[in-house]
Amino acid sequence: IMSAFGLLQIGLILLCTAIISSRQCNHLPLQQRKVIENSLRLLDKMGKKFPQQCLREKMSFRFPKQVLRPRQKETVKVAIEEIFQHIFYIFSKNLTLAAWDGTALDQFQNGLYQQIEQLEACVIKKHTRYCWSKEVSRLKLKRYFQKIDCFLKDRHHNLCSWEISRAEMRRCLQMIDKVTRKL
Repeated sequence: IMSAFGLLQIGLILLCTAIISSRQCNHLPLQQRKVIENSLRLLDKMGKKFPQQCLREKMSFRFPKQVLRPRQKETVKVAIEEIFQHIFYIFSKNLTLAAWDGTALDQFQNGLYQQIEQLEACVIKKHTRYCWSKEVSRLKLKRYFQKIDCFLKDRHHNLCSWEISRAEMRRCLQMIDKVTRKL
């Protein structure tokens, strides 16, 4: 039989954990801005200036901006988490022809991963009312990132396809940065 003291200890631990995690969530927008600033800096550091020979291959992926404009902050956080997951996925495969700074790339991936973990802890996954607009946003983001993924595959993950994708991720992170400053 567990003593009342044991139950009290468990209760206090759970309470402290909840307080700590809620405090981390309160500082999430500020932390996100720092992560995004760092990610943008690392994206620049990973590669050099955009190669001239790649200008002919420019591609318009059309980021679905409306996913970052819903009325609820929680929906925006869900969208941002989803975006970070997609970016992490794209930047964790077939990078052999990218010729980027490996240390900067690792730091970029680690920063994204930590932010995804943080968002998952803070964003309410159990949507009380399953919103149709959230699913539509999710599908729009999926389609956007699939275009980038297909573009990379079609070009056999060559240097230019990676540089164009890196430039696109830069634009994507800048849009998130604008939104998090308003949250």
